[in-house]
Amino acid sequence: MYEYLTGFISAVTPAYVVLDVNGVGYLLQTANPYRYHEDATQAVTIYVYQAVRETEINLFGFVDFNEKQLFLKLLNVSGIGPKSALAILAAEDHEGLVNAIESKDVTYLTKFPGIGKKTAQQIVLDLQGKLADLGAVITPVASTGSDNADLADALAALTALGYSANEVKKIDKQLADEPSQTTDQYLSKALRLLTNR
Repeated sequence: MYEYLTGFISAVTPAYVVLDVNGVGYLLQTANPYRYHEDATQAVTIYVYQAVRETEINLFGFVDFNEKQLFLKLLNVSGIGPKSALAILAAEDHEGLVNAIESKDVTYLTKFPGIGKKTAQQIVLDLQGKLADLGAVITPVASTGSDNADLADALAALTALGYSANEVKKIDKQLADEPSQTTDQYLSKALRLLTNR
C-alpha cells in the first residue's frame, strides 16, 4: 500500500493528474486536478490510496493526509464509492461537510452528485462524531492560466465528477460572466454554485 508519492506533475486532465516519479508516470484520480499544474521543476507530494477491484486497480490522489483520511472515512459509508467520495471532496468545503454531518444536515449532503436522501442519511449515521480528528481546511495547490480554455477544463472536470450536463449548463453562463480566472478558481466557484443551490 502506498502512503504518498513525490514527483513532478507531467499532465493535468479533468479527471486525473499524472505524477512522474523517477520516470514512472502514476495516473492519480483526484477530486480537483486543477489544484495542480504541470511543472517539471517543482516536485510535489501527493498522498495516495490504492483501490484494487476484480477488474481494475486505481490510484486516488490527495493534497494532504487529512483529505486522504476524509476520503477513507467516506468510503466506509455504505453506498459511497470512490467516485462519489471524490465528488464530495471536490467542493473543498470540508469544514462545511463535517458541520453538515455533525448537525445532520441531509439537505446539504444531497447536493453532491450521486448522493440521494438515503445515502445522505447513511453518511450522517456512519460518520457523525467520527470526524473530530480531521483537519478541515485543505490548502489548494496553485494552478496557472486564465483564459476560456480554463473554463472549459473546469466544466469538463464537473462532468468527470458526476454532475449531469444539465447541472453544468445551469451554471455555465454565471461562470462565463466572471472575470477571467484559473481553472481551479472556476471549478471552486462552480462547486460552490452547485452545492449552495
